[in-house]
Amino acid sequence: MLKVQNKAAPIGRFLNGSMTDRKDIDIDALRSQMIKRIAELERLVEAHHEDTRPVPLDQTTVGRLSRMDALQTQAMSVETERRRKREVQRIYAALERIDKGDYGYCITCGDDIEKKRLGLDPAVPTCIGCAR
Repeated sequence: MLKVQNKAAPIGRFLNGSMTDRKDIDIDALRSQMIKRIAELERLVEAHHEDTRPVPLDQTTVGRLSRMDALQTQAMSVETERRRKREVQRIYAALERIDKGDYGYCITCGDDIEKKRLGLDPAVPTCIGCAR
């Protein structure tokens, strides 16, 4: 299971209706998309967790170049796992905004986040102006 710090709540909590007054976006479809993405990310982290294990220091069993390659692969796997966990945190934050009725509004300026922008990344917290 994916371990994320400051996880807002279990997914089941976010299956209720939304309280936002944005009528131009399909909150239920975006919520469903985010919940599916969390499940996909958890599956990927679980499947690739073995790649993040420490690389043995013993050079008698593996050559220096092979070990360097293994270290690079391990570093990339650790970074990929970190990015996936960060994405899960962003999604949980977006689900929390749905629950509070703040979804679809920029967390910086309060303006509406464009429908197209939410369609590309439903967890996006800011409008395009504030993201720049």
